[in-house]
Amino acid sequence: MSPWSSIKGPLVTVLFIFIFFYVFTRLFGPIPLSINSVTTTKTDLFTVDGTGEATAVPDTARFSIGVTKTASTVQDAQNQVNQIVNAVTQELKQLGVEEKNIKTTNYSVNPEYDYSQGRQTARGYNVTQNIDIEVKPIEKANQALDIATGKGANQVGGITFTLDDEAKEKLEEKARGQAIEKAKKKAQTISNLAGIRLGRIINVNESPSSYPIPLYEGRSLATDQVQKAEPPTELQPGENTIRVTVNISYETL
Repeated sequence: MSPWSSIKGPLVTVLFIFIFFYVFTRLFGPIPLSINSVTTTKTDLFTVDGTGEATAVPDTARFSIGVTKTASTVQDAQNQVNQIVNAVTQELKQLGVEEKNIKTTNYSVNPEYDYSQGRQTARGYNVTQNIDIEVKPIEKANQALDIATGKGANQVGGITFTLDDEAKEKLEEKARGQAIEKAKKKAQTISNLAGIRLGRIINVNESPSSYPIPLYEGRSLATDQVQKAEPPTELQPGENTIRVTVNISYETL
């Protein structure tokens, strides 16, 4: 049997079907077609939250000191300030404070005026230098403050106790893990009581971490006599607590 004979039958059938549809549409119009499409989206969610806490003793102290001197000339006032700042810096370095953690944040020179007898009269110049200091380990903070005030710093303020970045990150991870576990446990408890079947977790959101308000202490030390009369500094760093809150959303079955 020739190849043509084997395919002639199917070709004739296909040709007949096309001719039939052509004639039908010419006589009766196009064949109506209907397509039904239904799309469903499951939007029911079950959302719970959980808060975790992690606590640690601070390992870093930060504070600022200021030196203010007044003299009849700018140079005299600057020399007095520089002498005190240099002495403080050298002793802090000997204590173990790194140079990068001793930073000048302000240096100002202002004239001093006498307004007596109804007129303005220059009587000297005021020079101020402010320095931020970071001390680690925190046990050296008391010594660092005593060095600063003992060498002539007459302003101390902004004392805070914190964790370094690595320790803070570990504390956040611990609080985050605790928050997720609490949220999952809450979800299981509530769903069991309410008769809700939970599916997979489809979304997790974390609220910004909450940090404790830092301890602040400000002092103004006006004279050397006051400095010498004060007992050694005793700062209490306490503990720092980091809080993390997460929201977990489940599918419901």
